[in-house]
Amino acid sequence: MSINTTVSNPYLDSMRLETSDGAKYETEEERSELTQEDFFALLTQQLAYQDPFKPVENAEMISQMTSFSTAEGITQLNDQIGDMNALMSSSQALQASTLVGQNVLVPANTGHHSGDGIDGIVALELPTNNLTIRIEDETGQVISTIEMGDQSAGNVKFEWDGTDLAGNPVEPGNYIIRANGLQDGKATEPPTAVYANVQSVSLSNSLDGATLNLSGLGGIKLSDVLEVAEG
Repeated sequence: MSINTTVSNPYLDSMRLETSDGAKYETEEERSELTQEDFFALLTQQLAYQDPFKPVENAEMISQMTSFSTAEGITQLNDQIGDMNALMSSSQALQASTLVGQNVLVPANTGHHSGDGIDGIVALELPTNNLTIRIEDETGQVISTIEMGDQSAGNVKFEWDGTDLAGNPVEPGNYIIRANGLQDGKATEPPTAVYANVQSVSLSNSLDGATLNLSGLGGIKLSDVLEVAEG
């Protein structure tokens, strides 16, 4: 005996309008959601109206229950991950806000000169001979050079005082930093990093987290900061 789907089931009809405790659904979204209690109530109705000559097999019933439990578990896991992301974003925002006014070391080959020059490091994977740092303007013209000589592997600090080859102060602005040297007799251009001042922090709801807005250099992810120094 099969169920005639056109026959109204008072119990199912009531479930479309009310929650299990009798409270009315307030929104269309709430009315379309199936809670765990609703699921087991429907399962009970399914068993009550089943064909006695073709009862639901245990394996099928367990499969239905497992599918619902799995879906509910995934929903709960997604909620927990969302809560964790929100907590991490709040933690990052708090951490990033303390950096406003500070100088941070960031990987870059461009630095901002605001009147007192540019400081940074050159990252050497190998011992380097005749290490030279060139300061260029945005057109590629050499403004100044810094002779560093022979250096061991590691981070080598450099300081440019903001003057040109003749010792005259140059205009504030962005300047390109280029490092050159010899490693095992071969010419190399090792990467550089510069110190920049944090002017403000932009917050995001994405997984990227907070963005530090640097003076003259734009934004950079908090996770890309190599070092924090006093402003």
